[in-house]
Amino acid sequence: MTMAQPITARVIDGRAFAADLRTRVRDEVARLADSTGQTPGLAVVLVGEDAASHVYVRNKVRQTREAGMQSHEHQLPAETSQEDLLALIARLNADPSVHGILVQLPLPAQIDTHAVIQAIDPAKDVDGFHINNVGLLGTGQKALVPCTPLGCLMLLRAELGSLEGRRALVVGASNIVGKPMAQLLLAEKCTVAIAHSRTRDLEAEVRQAEILIVATGVPGLIPGHWLRPGAVVLDVGINRVEREGKEVLVGDVDFASARKVAGAITPVPGGVGPMTIACLLANTVTAFARARGLPEPAGLTQ
Repeated sequence: MTMAQPITARVIDGRAFAADLRTRVRDEVARLADSTGQTPGLAVVLVGEDAASHVYVRNKVRQTREAGMQSHEHQLPAETSQEDLLALIARLNADPSVHGILVQLPLPAQIDTHAVIQAIDPAKDVDGFHINNVGLLGTGQKALVPCTPLGCLMLLRAELGSLEGRRALVVGASNIVGKPMAQLLLAEKCTVAIAHSRTRDLEAEVRQAEILIVATGVPGLIPGHWLRPGAVVLDVGINRVEREGKEVLVGDVDFASARKVAGAITPVPGGVGPMTIACLLANTVTAFARARGLPEPAGLTQ
C-alpha cells in the first residue's frame, strides 16, 4: 500500500503577474497616444502625513509615469478642510486631462470620507468606491471595479481558467474587498458565500471552499488544516507582526501550514498586494477609453 503524497501548493507569483499587467497597460497607453494624441491621466490626492500612505502614493506615482501616463499629484496638509478638498475634487472632475481620481485613505478626522468618495465623478472613480460603481457592479453591469478584488479575479482566471460552478468563500465583508469580490465571483457563475466576524463555524465554511479569498486583517486566522485539499487560496491580508525581535509581514492565512494542503496560494508579501496598483493603472486606461468612446482594452477590465 502506497502512502498518499502530501500536497505542496504552487505559489502564485503576484509580482510577476503585476509586472506583466503593467507591460500590457504601457503598450495600450502607447497605442492610445498614437491613435488619439492623448495619454490617460491619473490624479492622486494625499491629505496629511501618514507614513504608509506617503510610501504607497510614491509607488503609484512612479508606476503611473513608468506606464507612460500623466501623473497629477496633490499633497495637502493634514489641517485641510473638507470644503477645500471637495473644491479640488470638483476641479479634477472638470479637468479633461484627468481620467482617474484617487483620494488616498485614510483621511484626517475632520473630513467625511463618504462625502469625498461620492464627490468624485463616477466615470473617474478608478478606486471603484462611488455608489454608482458599487450599484453597477452589484447589478452585473460594467463598472470601475475596486482594484484589489479585480486583481484577485485576474489571478484566479490565470490559475483556474473558467471559474464557473466552483464553490468560493470570501472571508471578510468590507466594502473595499469582501463585498465587491463576492459580486465579481457571482458574475463568474461561482457559488459564493461570505464569512465575517459573526460566522458561527468558520472552519466548516472554509472546508467547503474550492476558492478561498481572505481579507480580514487578522494574522494567521486560517490554519492549513481547515482547507479543502487542492483549494486555491488568495490571501489579501497584510499584517505587521514581531517575530524573533523583527517586524515581518504576514497574511491572514498561515502560509506554512496552508501550503501543505492548498493547490495554489498567494504569499505575503508578493501575492495579491502588487496587483492593486497595477489594476489602478488598468482602471485608468479603461476610464480613458470609456471617456473617449473607444473600445475597452482587452484583459484590463472585469
